[in-house]
Amino acid sequence: MTNIIMHGCNGKMGQVISSIVAKDPNTQMVAGIDLSPSSANSYPVFSSLGQCSVTADVIIDFSTAAAVIPLLTDAIEKKLPVVLCTTGLNQKELDFVKIASQSIPILFSANMSLGVNLLISLAQKAAEILSPSNFDIEIIEKHHNLKIDAPSGTALAIADGINDTLNNSLYYKYDRSQERVPRDKKELGIHAVRGGTIVGEHSVIFAGQDEILELKHSALSKEIFAVGSVNAAKFLANKTPGLYNMGDLIG
Repeated sequence: MTNIIMHGCNGKMGQVISSIVAKDPNTQMVAGIDLSPSSANSYPVFSSLGQCSVTADVIIDFSTAAAVIPLLTDAIEKKLPVVLCTTGLNQKELDFVKIASQSIPILFSANMSLGVNLLISLAQKAAEILSPSNFDIEIIEKHHNLKIDAPSGTALAIADGINDTLNNSLYYKYDRSQERVPRDKKELGIHAVRGGTIVGEHSVIFAGQDEILELKHSALSKEIFAVGSVNAAKFLANKTPGLYNMGDLIG
């Protein structure tokens, strides 16, 4: 049995993950962390991990970037592994994740979906083959109108995967509205769309001379991320300190 603490338990993803855990005979939600009050939880809720008195095997985090450093600081103190799913981290926060992973196991992923992680792998392979033939690469991501960070962490993860494959030879272009120049061959365009209730959609376009290849992933519900995070929690619970990703989980 894997005992889980949900950080951000009263958010939308926190509630979805709680429902997934409740149906899994091999996991249980023993506590939650959230600043927003709620009477709907079947487990005790604390305002911070430091105040949490419940013993657990692992933490799942779906909160905000500003809460990540305090969470990891408390997790190090309690020696608890963390499945870190929050996106939009700045460089200071990313650096702290690396430092914290020297003391505790951390699985950090911008997207917990199996399909998205396969998309990244396919995009890397396509970039390796098509970039030498001068294919332009553009990424378009679409999300609901309540998402506060842009571009999405997943779009950046796709871009980073492609750029790593190409020896970091590309630079990211987020806006062309202030320029009147042809597209630079070293650009990797990243574009964000926000509207309605779109759960998540990511497309990678490889545009060459007279041909276009497009790779696309669409999330139809938040449950795909919840299932992935619960599987990650099971995977991480007994690991040694280090920085893990979904690639380690899916092998």
